[in-house]
Amino acid sequence: MADLSISMQRLWSQRIESDKHAKPEEVVQWMGAMQAQNYSQALWAIGQRMQNATLSIIEKAIAEKKIIRTWPMRGTLHFIAPEDIRWMLNLSAERMMSSNKGRLKQLELDEATLERCKLIFYHALKDGRPLSRPYLMKLLEESGIATQNQRGPYILWYASQTSQICQGPMQANQQTFALIEDWAPHAKELSRDESLYELAKRYFLSHGPATVHDFSWWAGLTVVDAKRGMEAAKPELAVNKLDSKEYGMAPNQMAIKNSSFQLLPGFDEYLLGYKDRSAVLSEAHTFNVIPGKNGVFLPTIVADSQIMGTWKRTPKKKTVELILTPFASLEKKLEEKAAQAAEAYSSFLELPLSSLTVHEQSE
Repeated sequence: MADLSISMQRLWSQRIESDKHAKPEEVVQWMGAMQAQNYSQALWAIGQRMQNATLSIIEKAIAEKKIIRTWPMRGTLHFIAPEDIRWMLNLSAERMMSSNKGRLKQLELDEATLERCKLIFYHALKDGRPLSRPYLMKLLEESGIATQNQRGPYILWYASQTSQICQGPMQANQQTFALIEDWAPHAKELSRDESLYELAKRYFLSHGPATVHDFSWWAGLTVVDAKRGMEAAKPELAVNKLDSKEYGMAPNQMAIKNSSFQLLPGFDEYLLGYKDRSAVLSEAHTFNVIPGKNGVFLPTIVADSQIMGTWKRTPKKKTVELILTPFASLEKKLEEKAAQAAEAYSSFLELPLSSLTVHEQSE
């Protein structure tokens, strides 16, 4: 297995190339969990892995409770399948609570206060209707619980991490929240060993080739737990070695020999799904993709399985205007593929593409 084959095979396993899914929920189920810090970018991440995807199709799946957005690992928002929400949260809850214990103390959010907040949420949400974040904050304030200085977000995070609430569909660009018992009534309960096996199996099948350290980082697990999960899943994986590293992947893994030009969203699993990202992004261009080194990942241009630039959509209501910033001048054949990729994105948004501008990365 050559270095380049790792990135080529990831295009296949992640369903960016070939074998795309028909439905949004199939994408999320296959991937296990998908980064969703940026809502609109996360919708495009799902769309990239679907046949004939549109924004409205994916938002309809969210409204119909087929996809859930919550904090299942690393304290970071992801899209997951509703049936997976309880065991995924349980798998990471203890570690997440421990890592945020000091911050909760700083905010003077003790267990009694947090449980009181959960009771307020329950009574407000028990009729099954999702409520907006501002409305829930207003309820807390009216009950004498301050929400300023990050207290509000941490209260919502705590209620989500302890399997009470999850995010519902967006309403007028506002997050909404609902009770998990309403939004995912058939969520499965698994033992810890069963959870480690299930998460490892899904990760290596959908993200492979990947190492146990990649899995550990992605899942927010200790390396010990990540190894337990990988060992349990090995009978269903193929395992290869490269430079003394062990890579797990699907047993029928295929490499893409002629990959197309892709406009991937910010925070996409193709980059963020691994601890070691050198297979797809050179160290020389890391700052171009993560300019502030603050955890914000820009949308990326991918050609021949390598990240070779960034892109952005300029704010317009009725049309799509895209600016591509490659790290080096695009070859003529890539210019044609860039135009096709831009058209695919505008089709996803169901808006006409009014302009496509290419600006080479400045030094």
